[in-house]
Amino acid sequence: MDDSDADGGGDVATGEEIDATIEALGRRDITVAEAKERIRGVRRVEEFARVDARQGERTGIPEVVEAERKTDEELVGIGSELISSAGRAVLTGVSDSARGELEAIAADSEFYERSRTLVIHAADYDPPERRGRVGVVTAGTSDIEIAEQAVVLAEEMGCSVETVYDVGVSAIHRLLAERETLERCDAVVVAAGREGALATVVAGLVSAPVIGLPVGTGSGYGGGGEAALMGMLQSCTYLTVVNVDAGFVAGGQAALIAR
Repeated sequence: MDDSDADGGGDVATGEEIDATIEALGRRDITVAEAKERIRGVRRVEEFARVDARQGERTGIPEVVEAERKTDEELVGIGSELISSAGRAVLTGVSDSARGELEAIAADSEFYERSRTLVIHAADYDPPERRGRVGVVTAGTSDIEIAEQAVVLAEEMGCSVETVYDVGVSAIHRLLAERETLERCDAVVVAAGREGALATVVAGLVSAPVIGLPVGTGSGYGGGGEAALMGMLQSCTYLTVVNVDAGFVAGGQAALIAR
């Protein structure tokens, strides 16, 4: 067992971080409770958030910050703390105003327009070694917004990503033409709305594990992703399924498998 296993694999602060925490405690800038949180990797952002700076080290999947029901001030505060303590931040649903503030504090950034997801890195951020290949497939163009979440997280976790968009079952030859591309992948995410049939078809064609990602498209009875979710859960193939529109969950799981 190496040292990282012995000390919790990243759950404990480094020597420099512990020294800084002790000094802050000595100056009474923080309380004893806050000092304990910092050593465990928790960073408070005023009174509205507690950031887990070591989630990526502990689980392999970095934290994704959702902008929904957060003010721009809160989002920027959380993003600033993450880039300071973890070296990176992944934020989704970002407004133009918050995006500008967050990009200003980053050494580099990438913005994914369809999902409004922003990835920012500190100057000293050390990205993971490139390893594993994830395929991300959509039944239709309407599914790309959610599928892009899976793309973002898989890439941020160090995987190469192959995208195969708009290959739904209504014209199955489009998918069959891409079969060789998908066979090169170590894990495949399939985003589909309506009845969600594409995930079952892909799982029956490729040897890699397939994750079904139901998308909240479709209207009427079974609309909003319900029929897609139920169809994937009832699949006769070996298919793993996440919740409706859970693109980041699908991408994170696929990247763990691929790596």
